[in-house]
Formats: sequence, C-alpha cells, structure tokens
Amino acid sequence: MTEPKTPEAAAPTGPARKRARDGKSNATIYDIARVAGVNPSTVSRALSKPGRVSAKTQKLIEDAAAELNYQVNPFARALPTGRTNTFGLIVADITNPTFFDIIRGAETTATLRDYTLVLAESAESAVTELTAARRMMTTADGLILASPRMDDDEIRALARDKPVVVINREVDGVPCVVPDVNKGISEAVRSLAANGHRKVAFVAGPPQSWMSARRWEGVQAACEWSRLDAVRIESGKPTVDGGRQVARDVRDSGATAVLTYNDLLAIGLMQELQAAGVVVPDQISIVGFDDIFGADFTTPPLTTVRSPLGECGSGATTLLLDLLNGDGEPATVLRVETELVLRGSSGRLLPAH
Repeated sequence: MTEPKTPEAAAPTGPARKRARDGKSNATIYDIARVAGVNPSTVSRALSKPGRVSAKTQKLIEDAAAELNYQVNPFARALPTGRTNTFGLIVADITNPTFFDIIRGAETTATLRDYTLVLAESAESAVTELTAARRMMTTADGLILASPRMDDDEIRALARDKPVVVINREVDGVPCVVPDVNKGISEAVRSLAANGHRKVAFVAGPPQSWMSARRWEGVQAACEWSRLDAVRIESGKPTVDGGRQVARDVRDSGATAVLTYNDLLAIGLMQELQAAGVVVPDQISIVGFDDIFGADFTTPPLTTVRSPLGECGSGATTLLLDLLNGDGEPATVLRVETELVLRGSSGRLLPAH
C-alpha cells in the first residue's frame, strides 16, 4: 500500500528540523507530514489511532515525529474527542507524607494507562478545594479528591459534571476508596489492653474530616469491647506542631495510651512529652495512623495503624479511568484493610514509683 504524498513531501522544512536540534519544538502534523512524505490526515490517524495505517508508514511518521521533537497537545486532541487524557488529583495537604504514596500510586497507574495526573492541594480548606476542583474540571477528564473537605452535596455536584472518585471518604452515589479502620484500630486497642492500659485518649483530626470521625467511632467501639475508657481530645491542626500543642491536654486527661488521627500528630506529641520528661512507652504509649514515610525514624520508632496508601491511589485511578472508558460502576465503594504495625512507642505500662 502506497500512501499519497503531499506536494511538499520532497522538501522537508528546515525551521522545524532546527527547532528539534535546539531541543525546542512547535512542530505540527503538517511538519511531520512533510518530513515523512505523507498526507497530514495520515499523520493524524497514525498518532491518534495506531493500527489504522500500514506498519511501514507508522514507522516513517514516528521517526519524523521523534526527529522534530513533536509533543502531542492534549487540548488540541480534545477538540475532536472531548478528552485530554488528563485527570486532577486534589490532596488536603501536599506537605503531609500521608499523601506521598497516594500520589505515587495514582501516578503509576495513570502512566500505565496513558494518562497524565495534574496535582493541586486544598490546604485543608473546603473553599480552596472547591475552587481548585472547578478550575480543573474545565480541562481535565475527571477528578480524584483525596481526603476532601467539601460537603457531600458539593462533591455530588462536581460528579454530575464529570467523573469523580473520592479517597478517605464515603459519599453516596460517588465512587470511593476507603480504608476499613476497624481491623487496625481493634488490633491496636487489644494490644494496649494486653499491656495494662485502662484509659485511651484519641487525638482527633480536623473537624471537617470524615475519616477522623470514623476513627473516633472505631476507637470508641474497640475500647468498649475491651472495657477501656476512651476520651476524645481536639487538635488545632493535623501536624507535628499540632501534636506538640495537645501534649498538656493528653497528660491532664489521665490516659496512659494515645491513638492519634495521623502519624504527624503522634510524632509531635511524642517529642513534646519526651521534652517534659515523660518516658515513652513506659509511662505512656503512643499509636499513630497511616504508617507514613519516616514513622520508624523516631526514637522510639512509632507504632501505627497502617493504611495501604499506594493501593488507595492506584485503586482510585483505576475506578476513575474505568468510568471514563464506560467500564466502571458509578457508585463503587472499594474498601482496603488496615493493620497494626507494632514498634517501640507502645508497650507495657510500668507501675508508677
């Protein structure tokens, strides 16, 4: 099969080749057509749907595109298809290591399926989050919200526009990926009870955090089962500094064991208590949540309830891309298990001298 050539095919243009040599390219399919000696429509077919031209022609076009350093413009591609092959991921706090593995898992899956991830953060603000989501929706094919702070109605409104998947939150009618906290929390509370603790404090996360409320419910249920007292302590922010700020409240509560909303709070709490002369875990046991990178760098290493964060990111991306391809269920809830990781910050309570 012989592809028809453009009249200019025998005279490849110099400027496009110069841009390629300079490492810059504004090359178009017309430049590629001239270099490859085919029609622009043939280039378009070869780049958008490989297999619709002969293998020889495909190779000519790919070689020409590489020579010219041609990059596909996703917004130009979206004109005929309505797709940019990009999706947005909004996280609550980009500095929180909790989101590192979520981002990595989402990015890995996106790459495998020829999608590009665009990242934004809400800085724990529902208003900022909604603004970022609406902006992303103008160009992205869909959206993943990791630990969103918006209310359910706002999330459902976004999902009526384009596909949306939520991590660390359940929203009726919207696909979600949710760690099942009950297993990990039950293991943690049973371990504390076996080590002689009788009162457990839970340091809560942001008031607007759906997951913080679920973790507190899990702590209450597990403590009731193990016949331990449970007390809730509010924190100003889910950070290391926030953990330091609640140290006095923890000591005043009379609890000898603490579960925190996340590992950052646990690390800050441990640092502040140790600075005040409290021995961890002899006088107080501390258990974090998520098993972030660095949780085992503390002294002693932090006991924590591990969430499979990478699996959450990958699973959410799979749900979203399946929806975009017409293969997914619109209200799927994917649950992933948590587990206790025992380290040195929790242990047997020593009698007071």
